[in-house]
Amino acid sequence: MKIKLPDFSLAYDDAGQGLPLVFVHGYPLNRRMWQPQMRGLQDTARILAVDLRGHGDSQATPAPYSMDLFADDLNAFLEALGIDQKVVLCGLSMGGYITFAFYRKYPHRLAGLILTATRAAPDTPAQREARDQAAETARQGNTASIFNSMLPRLLTPKTYAEKPALVARVRKIMEQVSLEGILGDLSAMKERPDSTPTLARIDIPTLFLPGANDQIIPLQEAQEMHTAVHGSQLEIIPEAGHLLNLENPPLFNRAVRRFLRETIDHGKV
Repeated sequence: MKIKLPDFSLAYDDAGQGLPLVFVHGYPLNRRMWQPQMRGLQDTARILAVDLRGHGDSQATPAPYSMDLFADDLNAFLEALGIDQKVVLCGLSMGGYITFAFYRKYPHRLAGLILTATRAAPDTPAQREARDQAAETARQGNTASIFNSMLPRLLTPKTYAEKPALVARVRKIMEQVSLEGILGDLSAMKERPDSTPTLARIDIPTLFLPGANDQIIPLQEAQEMHTAVHGSQLEIIPEAGHLLNLENPPLFNRAVRRFLRETIDHGKV
């Protein structure tokens, strides 16, 4: 499905009913990464998965992008669908950075947060330089080298070696991002603010869902964020890396379902 927003047309999937649970993908991915959740959780909530601008089937706009811009897009999306009730936002990796931005800008819209395979800290100087190098590679038309270098780190070594179909699926998803999307993401991640001060201000139910074997964001960072957010929950997904929702869907879905039913549905908002 597609819906017209002020700046572009946004593609999304919509399944189930009840509490809206909005899934926000990471870089350089799209809403198709959430298919196991669309299928596995629609009996629990209204599942919405979006393609950010420049990704998947959503229209591309010129870079630069920002986390605040993505947050505004999500707000416009909810308004366009006429969703007035509070929602749970689930962001993975860059989607988590967007979730922090959304919390800062639109806290009144949120019933809860699910932060998975993400971090609060900004880029280090070395990471910022790597973003610039990746952007130059993309401008030269060599996006395949970006995907090739990322793929082995997105999944655990065991998954990468033993599940070629999943590796191919992730590669196909990555190939559906536009050049504008790649450049926009890289600039947005490079310039994103430090969300560490935000952690102490979060006052709604929050679940941290890291992969036990994430090669991109160390498990320790999720543990530190969990400590900083009063009353938050932490559930570590075993045998999974950065794309834990794809590597271990049953346990990921079970954790999300439990969070929604035991924390949100029981009035702890």
